[in-house]
Amino acid sequence: MDGTLLVQAIIISIIGYLGALSTPWLFGLTGGWYTISRPLVSGMIVGLILGDMKQGILIGVAIQTVYIAMVTPGGQMPADLNFVAYPAIALAMLTNASTEVSVTLATTIGVLGTIVFNLYQVSNSFWNHRAIAAIEAEDYKKFRFNAIFGPQLVNFLTRFIPSFLVIYFGSSFAKEMLESMPQYIIDVMGYLGGALPAIGIAMLLTAVVKEKSLFLFFLFGFVCIVFLELNMIALTIVAGVIAYLFYIGTSKKTVVVSGNTEDDEEDEF
Repeated sequence: MDGTLLVQAIIISIIGYLGALSTPWLFGLTGGWYTISRPLVSGMIVGLILGDMKQGILIGVAIQTVYIAMVTPGGQMPADLNFVAYPAIALAMLTNASTEVSVTLATTIGVLGTIVFNLYQVSNSFWNHRAIAAIEAEDYKKFRFNAIFGPQLVNFLTRFIPSFLVIYFGSSFAKEMLESMPQYIIDVMGYLGGALPAIGIAMLLTAVVKEKSLFLFFLFGFVCIVFLELNMIALTIVAGVIAYLFYIGTSKKTVVVSGNTEDDEEDEF
């Protein structure tokens, strides 16, 4: 057994638990779910642990784009982002998968992760009944255990064990599987992985853009990156200038419209 991989798998699995949706230790959802469980952040963390931060960030950015518009209403998730953020990125790095194939692997593991999350949610009913009984018995220690430590123990096991197994035992299997696959299957996975980020961006634009004319700004940014080959710093400056000019223009338009309305009202009076 590889001792280095063993330690890396343990550390990544523990951090994965700390970033789970129901883990309260890192300032609740703020430090956990909404920070270290973002693939952009976890890619850096996993890359640092595995010794290739650059590759981890590149994979994390690609995967983050897919889930950039994902919401979890009422705790219901179309995919478990925590499993995407840690075991999936680690598995992709350990198998030396391309960025596109990494995205495909991550989305698959994320969907499977919802099964684990739902099992954890079901187990909470057991602890809830015990906590209610403890309240009726006025047993504070028993209530505290059943309301906090019991559920978190199950949460840790359902996060740590699958993540550890995927990273430590699954990496060699996945690497052999990818190497044995026909090239056309790898190409298909690459095409899917390349299309999924576009779907994530489209979902974000659908939620954010209220007027169809604003899509022109997105197309302008696409032209700047693909054809003009601007780097992110230059593109940010250009976007900031355009956003400022657009804000000034719309503000003046609002003032003019409101001014005309007031004049019309005075004339009628």
